[in-house]
Amino acid sequence: MEIKDMRAFYAIVEEGNISHAAQRLDIAQPALSRQMKRLETALGVQLFERGSRRIRLTDAGRVMYARVEHILGMVDGTVREITEIGSGVAGSVRIGTITSSGAMLLPELITEFHSRYPNVTYQIWEAEGSRILELLDNRVIEIGVTRTQVDSKVYESIVLPNEPFVLIMNKNDEIGEAKDTVRMEELKDVPIIIPLRWQSVFVSNCHKLGFEPNVVCVSDSIVQDLLLAKMDMGMALVPISSKNLLTDGNLIYKKLIEPEMSTHTVVAWLKNRTLSSSSEHLINLFREMYLSEGTEGGRG
Repeated sequence: MEIKDMRAFYAIVEEGNISHAAQRLDIAQPALSRQMKRLETALGVQLFERGSRRIRLTDAGRVMYARVEHILGMVDGTVREITEIGSGVAGSVRIGTITSSGAMLLPELITEFHSRYPNVTYQIWEAEGSRILELLDNRVIEIGVTRTQVDSKVYESIVLPNEPFVLIMNKNDEIGEAKDTVRMEELKDVPIIIPLRWQSVFVSNCHKLGFEPNVVCVSDSIVQDLLLAKMDMGMALVPISSKNLLTDGNLIYKKLIEPEMSTHTVVAWLKNRTLSSSSEHLINLFREMYLSEGTEGGRG
């Protein structure tokens, strides 16, 4: 199996159908279809389920996709590392990020970085935390921005300062006696929308105060949580950085207190791997702009 076959297979899976993949690869659709048939024949397995409008992978296809993503990540990363040696800060930075941290950090960070190194381009993946680490492991990206705890034996990391949780609410349904804060006990009977990763801590804190929270939705997507709050389904519990995603003037936020909840962002990259010069400089800028003394981790 040649690299060109891997790239063709990967493009088909990523695009979801052969016609879009053919456009991306700048080849004719019939030629791409024949290439995949030859690949399946050579491997002796069926990679795609037939008869579906959108590409679906067989079990063999899913294994193939995971391996191909890893191999292409290593190939592309190696080429970048070699070609950038001695060439200064250029090329492309490949970053993976979760939504809330990306919205808080990346626009300002990339704007500043671009002003210093205008020849660098950017590739940004957005996903949930475990997927970001998977992309990092497969070398599809060089830098991961997540809230997931990382293994210090595998990754170098920067742990950014803690940020508190806030409640996003419609100003017409505002709760809390204070102007800028809301106490946990004031949430009794209030419909709450909460990201899955923080549900157990939130529920436990409510139980300690003697009430069962009215959790109407648990979601892995902070963007969806904010949209549901906008639709007045409930109040969204999110990290304060998520306020940067607010575009509706009817939505306000208040810091959650008594007890306060907080989280932090982790910037991670693989240990024992040579980063591109552009990624090295971007990590240094992370430190310069966001790192407080005593917050660097993952050096074990």
